[in-house]
Parts: sequence; structure tokens; C-alpha cells
Amino acid sequence: MTPWAGVPDPEWPQISLRAWLRIFAKGFCLAGVVFGGLAVLLLTRLIERPFYGLHRPITPHITVTVCRIALFIIGLSVVRRGTPLHEPGAMVVNHASWLDVFVLNSSRALYFVSKAEVASWPGIGWLARATGTLFIRRDPREAMVQRQAMENRLLAGHQLLFFPEGTSTDGRRVLKFRSTLFAAFFSDALHHAVSLQAVSMIYHAPRDADVRFYGWWGDMSFGRHLLMVLASPRHGHVELIYHPPIRVDAYPNRKSLAATLEAQVRNGHPALNTL
Repeated sequence: MTPWAGVPDPEWPQISLRAWLRIFAKGFCLAGVVFGGLAVLLLTRLIERPFYGLHRPITPHITVTVCRIALFIIGLSVVRRGTPLHEPGAMVVNHASWLDVFVLNSSRALYFVSKAEVASWPGIGWLARATGTLFIRRDPREAMVQRQAMENRLLAGHQLLFFPEGTSTDGRRVLKFRSTLFAAFFSDALHHAVSLQAVSMIYHAPRDADVRFYGWWGDMSFGRHLLMVLASPRHGHVELIYHPPIRVDAYPNRKSLAATLEAQVRNGHPALNTL
């Protein structure tokens, strides 16, 4: 049984003429920024890649700038608490919405670890590939190859970020973390070299809106959710709480490491319903 069985979608209001005008204005600007930024990034990468290979000293900053402008156009502000990880390693975050990518990338240069299916999604897949997302297949036969890919990225100085819940939520709960991906951090090359940081992401809905306004879960339509976000005349904000980093070599195995990070993320959501 999925966590969304029997959970109704928010009751979206009818879109008025004024709201449609807002959608077209914001949507036009947002598309221009995102796809214009993508074009600049791809052209820059053509120059960057021959000189730096896996290292990306320039293009991640283009991504950060695009995401900050995109959030400004939408009207969603970000409040950051704590200190982001600066040493080699990865961040683990609860997953609430398609907006997470903009929110997290607006803070610093990151490389997402995502399920392989995302690479084939129209629009989103193109953006993910261009920004250096590491795609993972849930196939035990490819575990060694994928572990090596993560190791190569981390040793090249990339800061990875992944969502251990494995799916997005309504933003009002934290699902149990899957520990499989954490095994990669126990390789000989990484075990004593990297740290992980838990990040709690908390969306605060616009005034008088459903508390789950920013959540995107289950079979909810991306297009409908995007329209509602663009149509809103006012927006709430999202909090990013950066918990103290922990050393991988302080834990005996991936399950204990995942459990500690999950507890930290949950502790950042004291008022939420957690599962």
C-alpha cells in the first residue's frame, strides 16, 4: 500500500482571467530564463569540458543564477538556517516537490543523484542531464558501476545531493529513508574521506491556501500543479535547515548511517506528521 492511498489531492480553485494572465506572464519569463540559461550552460560546457573534464568550475554557477531568478519570478522565497556542507561529501534531503530542484540549486552548486527514469522525461530530463545529474538505475546488476560513478564524482570534488525517500511527498511528512545508496560511501576510497549532511526542507504555503500547496505527490499532474503555482497572487516561503555534517566512518554500516540522517531530517520537522 502506497503512502498516498486514500489521500485526496488539494482542492484547486478555478483559474480566473486575472490568474490566467499571471500564468502567461510568469510562464513566459520562467521559460525564457530556464531554457535561455540552458542554452548558455550548454555552450559554456562545450568550452569547459575539453579543459576540465569531469570538473565544472563555471557551469554550476550558471545553474545557481538561473534557479535564483526562477524563484524570484515565481515569488517563492528561501530562508536558510545552519551552515551548508563545505567539505567533500553529499547532502540528503526530504523530497516534497518539483520545486525542490530550484530551491536547492539556488543555494549552492550541487549535483543531484536521480533515478534513471527522470532522464527520459520531456523538459525536466534535458535540464537534469545538462546540469550534471547522476542517474542511477535500481538494478542490482549495475550496483558496482553506479558505485564507481558516485565515487568518481565525489573524488572530483562534486557535492552530491539525493532524496533517500525515493519519491516526492505532500511536504507534511518524511518517509522512511532507503539505505541502498548509502553503501557507496563505505568504499575504500570514500569511507574515511567524506561527510554527509542532512537537510530538512519545509514548505510554508501561501496565506489561506492548503498547507500542502507546494507538495507534489502520487499521480498528481505536473501541469496542473505548475499552473496553480504560477497562478497564485502571493506565495509563502521554504525553509532549508542544514544539520551538522557527520563523518561516514563514524558508523558501522549503511543502515545505521541512513537511520541517523533520517532522524536529523525528521527533527527539523517538529510540527509535521511523520511516518
